[in-house]
Amino acid sequence: MGEMEEVDVDHITTDIPPQKCPLVCDSASHACVDRENYPLTGPVFKNPVCKVYRFQTMDSKWMLVREQMEECTLSFSIPRQLLSLYIQQDMNRVQDLRELGELSPHWDNLRKEVMARYGGIIGYYQETLAELDKITGRSFKPSCCKAQKSLEFIPINLHTQRMRVTCPRKTGILSRLRQGASSSPRLKDAFYDIVTVGAPAAHFQGFKCGGLQRLLSRYEAEKKSFSTAYQCIYYSPEHTAKAQEVLSTVSLLQPLITSSADQLLQAAQERSSTGLKDVLKKLSDKTEQFVHTLKDELVKSALLALHAAQPGYVSKNQKPTPAQAGQHQGHVHQCSEQNPSPVQGLPGHSPATSVTESTVMCNNVDGSQTTTKGEGGTLPLKHQDSIPHHKEYDEEEWDRVWANVAKCLNCVIAMVDKLQEEDNNRQEPVPEQQLADVITSHNPGDWKEQLCPLVTRLKDCVMEVVGKAKRAMTFVLLQEAACSIPQGFLLQQRRDVVFSQALAALACGFVMRLYAGMEDKGFLRQLQLVGLVAQFESLLSTYSEEIGMLEDMEVGISDLQRVVFKITEAKTDDLSDLQPLVCGRRDHFTVEVPLPRLVFQTLPEEIKEGKPLQVFPVLFNVGINEQQTIAERFGDISLQERINQKNFEMLEAYYKSLSEKVPLECLPCFQTQTDVKELLETLGQNVVTKKRKNVEILWIAGSICRRLNGIRFTSCKSAKDRTSMSVTLEQCALLRDEHQLSKDCFIRALDCMRSRLTQGDIGQWEDPEAGAVTENKPASRHFYPIALLLVSSHLLVVWLILSLVFLLAKYQ
Repeated sequence: MGEMEEVDVDHITTDIPPQKCPLVCDSASHACVDRENYPLTGPVFKNPVCKVYRFQTMDSKWMLVREQMEECTLSFSIPRQLLSLYIQQDMNRVQDLRELGELSPHWDNLRKEVMARYGGIIGYYQETLAELDKITGRSFKPSCCKAQKSLEFIPINLHTQRMRVTCPRKTGILSRLRQGASSSPRLKDAFYDIVTVGAPAAHFQGFKCGGLQRLLSRYEAEKKSFSTAYQCIYYSPEHTAKAQEVLSTVSLLQPLITSSADQLLQAAQERSSTGLKDVLKKLSDKTEQFVHTLKDELVKSALLALHAAQPGYVSKNQKPTPAQAGQHQGHVHQCSEQNPSPVQGLPGHSPATSVTESTVMCNNVDGSQTTTKGEGGTLPLKHQDSIPHHKEYDEEEWDRVWANVAKCLNCVIAMVDKLQEEDNNRQEPVPEQQLADVITSHNPGDWKEQLCPLVTRLKDCVMEVVGKAKRAMTFVLLQEAACSIPQGFLLQQRRDVVFSQALAALACGFVMRLYAGMEDKGFLRQLQLVGLVAQFESLLSTYSEEIGMLEDMEVGISDLQRVVFKITEAKTDDLSDLQPLVCGRRDHFTVEVPLPRLVFQTLPEEIKEGKPLQVFPVLFNVGINEQQTIAERFGDISLQERINQKNFEMLEAYYKSLSEKVPLECLPCFQTQTDVKELLETLGQNVVTKKRKNVEILWIAGSICRRLNGIRFTSCKSAKDRTSMSVTLEQCALLRDEHQLSKDCFIRALDCMRSRLTQGDIGQWEDPEAGAVTENKPASRHFYPIALLLVSSHLLVVWLILSLVFLLAKYQ
């Protein structure tokens, strides 16, 4: 439910004659009024299309209902920004691979192959971005273009829908006018917002082999065999994610530490004790976080693996003879037994994989530099004593390197304490001779001189640690990429596509909800302390290609957990400066939402200071079409059941956190006083109940979302028929439950909202799918013809028989 406010209704026409479909007027003029009253919608939402209805309430009064649908410019701007970030991240990855230094021939060949794959993705993304930059004027992607290659990053039919309800409080409008009231009554407005979008999925790539959820599960299961085939070290998904996290954190903290160190020297030059104290605290916090990030066994083991992958590496325990040198298999077996893997002890690592085994095999493939051929056969390479050995590698070196950072920080802290203590002592009254000695021994400008060597040493240690950690984690990601050629790159590209569509929808919903709640102090408090829940309602079936769409959508919605929002102050009030901006990398994105200065100043202090605002995405799916009927009778709906159960637990956890941190008074009030806790219990029961097409799950989840100030999304394959039916039914249910819509008017209101029946010149209704105005289209176009309904059961039986025959032939 949107914000509540008092408005005048002088513009309401009350003497409209009764009509079958109570369409009061089209919204050309109303759209202009709304844009003037809500100027914040300008930079993000455009091309509003409105209808205004009049419905009778249970007490024979009248309510005005206004539907307003708008396109969202974020449909294209968010994917464009994401593509630029993807390109930059992959280019940085290629540069990191180049900076690994000299590797053995096998590892170098793998590196070249991985770099070539990255180059292909970069080129494709650059080409796609160039095509998107050519598109002007369009604000959404119609469903007819869902499989178009150049538009695969764009969400399908992304629109916002707002239903604004105006009801009289106690006295009807007509009676007030008949009584000659001098002033018009003041009515209560209620807003109900929803975002409609096609299911985030890789439609261009297709669903022949399933969606992301199935493909990723299969990929992880086969990854160990890939590592054996490519002679790589297998790292679990947890290790890969940890490596990406270390790279991201180190890249973020290094410039902050350097900046704080420079500020410390500046404060020392100014001899500001307060400035020194404040900057030192900031420097200490960032440095401690930096050290804690690097205190991980993965970094240490990866450095050892990188050392073993250098050219000419041979185990010191190995004592090759001319006969042994010619026996490659025995050589590898001996290395694997005598040199255990440095990552075997890590949780989730395959015990059968050995770093030494992999690297020795890599360094002794045919044509490698470790052997030469002579007349008598294969001979060991000369100068073998100069080759670095496993035992010669100091495994404690890394511990000393990152520990030096903490030691340097302690030295800086000790020096600052000493300087401040001396400054305090100097301010105390002392004999004249002692004061002269103090002045002589401490030059007023020597604070910076005493701190400068220690700060420089700290910065050098940080740089050294960053270099080693960056190379180690890049080597981990190199092996992960090498093991996944080419499947991993194709999956990453598919994941990028799905995430781009999901993030564009989420950013649209967040901006819409933020604009609607700017004057709601309870909402802003909830946003600051806990965050918002984003509830995605999916109507996809669990049959045929829609299974793949649902599997894509599940992963895409789950990936939104890596997104946070920040509200910033716009540089100017120009519309171009009010566009949301995206920054970050694949494992963590931040969406910055700029607001005009006057609006920004009304926000709570923590939000103005840039506190990250969390969003908790949840997905509930119930198939409702005829394909779902087939799936429930003859197929498998376990995917839908698992999704609903998992996301119910997430929604329950969010409510628990919300109830602990935010008073219930901050939540919106509804006429139906059902407790949220009770609704959650009912939802939990419906999730585990075996019931066909249990749409109660969607109804209850949507009701909980509105009561929690959440963001509502509705999706199907293309966000057309099923989505529109769901949205209009929900709107009429809200009118009935919250605004006392007359029971006799319910079906008529539903038919009116779903109909395109027009009356005169005011009945033209813009078709968002075609992007053109449609005139005088019959209302029955959304319904099946009578004749088809009569024979549909026979067609269904024939189709079922053919499907069963096909399935039997396929699996025999």
